[in-house]
Amino acid sequence: MKAVIDLAFAKARTTLSTLVLLLIAGTVAYVEIPKEAEPDINIPMIIVRVMHEGISPEDTENLLIRPLEQELRSVEGLKEMRAKGYEGGANVVLQFEAGFDVDKAMTNVRDQVDIAKPNLPENSDSPVIEEINFSKFPIVVVTLSGPVPERALLRLGLDLKDRIEGLNPVLKATLTGTRNEMVEILIDPVKVESYGLSPAQAIANVRNSNRLVAAGKQDTGRGSFTLKVPGLINSIDEIMQLPIAVQGDAVIVLSDIGEVRRSFIDPRSFARIDGNPAVTLEVSKRTGENLISTVELIKKAVQRDQAGWPQAVRDVIHIAYAQDKSKVIIERLSTLENSVISAVLLVMIVVVAALGWRSATLVGVAIPGSFLTGVLVLHLMGLTMNIVVLFGLVLAVGMLVDGVIVVTEFADRKMTEGMARKPAYSLAAKRMAPPIVASTLTTLAAFLPLLFWPGVVGEFMKYLPITLIATLSASLLMAMIFIPTLGAYFGKPVAGFGDQGDGKHSAITQAYLSILDKALNRPATILAGSVVALAVVLFVYVKFGNGIEFFPNSEPSVAQLQVHARGNMSIWERDALMREVETEARKVEGIDMVYT
Repeated sequence: MKAVIDLAFAKARTTLSTLVLLLIAGTVAYVEIPKEAEPDINIPMIIVRVMHEGISPEDTENLLIRPLEQELRSVEGLKEMRAKGYEGGANVVLQFEAGFDVDKAMTNVRDQVDIAKPNLPENSDSPVIEEINFSKFPIVVVTLSGPVPERALLRLGLDLKDRIEGLNPVLKATLTGTRNEMVEILIDPVKVESYGLSPAQAIANVRNSNRLVAAGKQDTGRGSFTLKVPGLINSIDEIMQLPIAVQGDAVIVLSDIGEVRRSFIDPRSFARIDGNPAVTLEVSKRTGENLISTVELIKKAVQRDQAGWPQAVRDVIHIAYAQDKSKVIIERLSTLENSVISAVLLVMIVVVAALGWRSATLVGVAIPGSFLTGVLVLHLMGLTMNIVVLFGLVLAVGMLVDGVIVVTEFADRKMTEGMARKPAYSLAAKRMAPPIVASTLTTLAAFLPLLFWPGVVGEFMKYLPITLIATLSASLLMAMIFIPTLGAYFGKPVAGFGDQGDGKHSAITQAYLSILDKALNRPATILAGSVVALAVVLFVYVKFGNGIEFFPNSEPSVAQLQVHARGNMSIWERDALMREVETEARKVEGIDMVYT
């Protein structure tokens, strides 16, 4: 360490240039580092979903779950497999060891699901395979609500979905609270019988006429071109004019035997905001993208799309944002910045009182220097600014300045004794290097075991020791290298501060020594006072303990109300029940929005 300190002082300009470069690069890294709510970790679970319209929960076990389980049990690295059948489908949950290779596991699961597909019922939908990742959770939910027809709300939601998914940082926008459209063909039995047809024949004709036929290509000797047979139905008019049968010179079309109309599938759920019909867009960002800037882009895209609506639509459609995680990140970043600023001011006030303005300025430089250097290291490692990293940075505020204060105070004392500032700071850095390094390593040793914490919690919490290691290591460089080199140029003892030599001390030190001397000469009084203070604290805790807690709960911004009813209620009965609940909930004061 002494050789490194000597080299830093010998190449002082290079050292100070490096400090300036670190401050600039750290500031850029702080601005550009991706900011998100939760760390980007993979939950060791993969879910396989299979939907089958109308299947009962009892039948899902034999028809859906067993074929999948028989093939998926051979997936490499599988720790546990659970399955759940419900009306209309089934889920198979595969759990792996934490830290698993998600790409390899997804490939193995897809291969086994492909093997199991032939054993599933013909009418079952293709199995959907999903991995669980914090980064794919919605970062904001865009809601559209208003007293408008369902089809108009769906059209607005689809248009907005396309605009949002066109943004580069956005992974997907899932539209919820809607029903899939369908075309209803209502066949009149009397008309069918009068033409000598059957409903099965009409259904078969519609099915056979809605197929894509690959006709190949034609080679003319001078070139080739693709043959296309129009076979897909694109509009309701085409369905209505679909030929069903021929009787003599007359062609019987579908509209002759029935009615064709646009409709929706039967609802499985309803979405409302403050009693009005609503659709929601759950927006997820791509991994590694900045959450704050992504949410800003989404809100601007929504505003641009809304600007193109007719005035009558803008008057009745209300747009709101729920579960906006950018607000949480902005609040935590603001807390971090306030903590750093408060730490700099408080430390400088204390150091000014003890050592003077110049020493306080040197100590004040060390705090942002350590933070920015630590953030630069995190950015170079490919990490993100998330709640765990922010917690680690706030935790490190009180640990950064101890070494710098010790070195600065020692150099200030040597300068008051007559030593020049450059050798004074060089001696202070060398003399204090062993205890400061040992103190820093001792602190890091307390957090180092968190790197080896197993399971999902370990994957989540490893960002804390990484943050502290980066930040405290940067503070060690500040205390041993950069601040002493800077002090060799700007350090200066101030009269009236610190030890004055010849046994004389400053007024602050003299007052402290006087109090310490009296305390040491009256140990019984100090001990009795400590006991009395402890008794007072215990009395206050016993008397008012119900209102005292170490970690008080903050007021939640969202509350969830669950309604339990009989299990065989129809969707319309559940809707009527929830309307009553909404009416009562909106009567409560302070509620901004009721989302059902």
